[in-house]
Amino acid sequence: MTEHDADDDIAARFSAGDERALADAYARWSKVVYSLARRSLGIDADAEDVTQQVFISAWRGRTTFDEAKGPLGAWLVGITRRRIADALEARTRARRIEESWAESSGRDGEAHHADVSDRLMIANELEHLDPVPRRVMALAFYDDLTHSEIADTTGIPLGTVKSHIRRSLGKLRTRLEVDDDASRR
Repeated sequence: MTEHDADDDIAARFSAGDERALADAYARWSKVVYSLARRSLGIDADAEDVTQQVFISAWRGRTTFDEAKGPLGAWLVGITRRRIADALEARTRARRIEESWAESSGRDGEAHHADVSDRLMIANELEHLDPVPRRVMALAFYDDLTHSEIADTTGIPLGTVKSHIRRSLGKLRTRLEVDDDASRR
């Protein structure tokens, strides 16, 4: 079987919803996706995040893939470009928030930098959560609402709000511990 035939086979199985095809597509094209992201973003962790986002987006949107319009690899590169653009826009947005917050607070020095860095780090990590848990966490962190107030505001049952917060804190802790370990090296 030629490489082209293998790519066509992966694409056909991917379109059909074969989960093994997702693993095969990842094995076949993840290095290309990662390389494009790394070259554009300059940070390994950001490139890894983009790579993960590309394959999640591709799998969720696999019904929009049309083999007649081009190969699966090219479609994945298109998704990669959009995810890179999203990551760059998030950086710009974070920088604008930091500058705006610095101007409005009128504070200087290391304490200000640490406070802004912490806020930006949390904001960035919240973006990695699914929309509902992200909203719940934002209401808890930024609006300082209690679990009951979040349940009332969102219409989500109290137990579900608590579950979202517990799971999200676990995910944040894991991601932040990984980032902290990487920065110590």
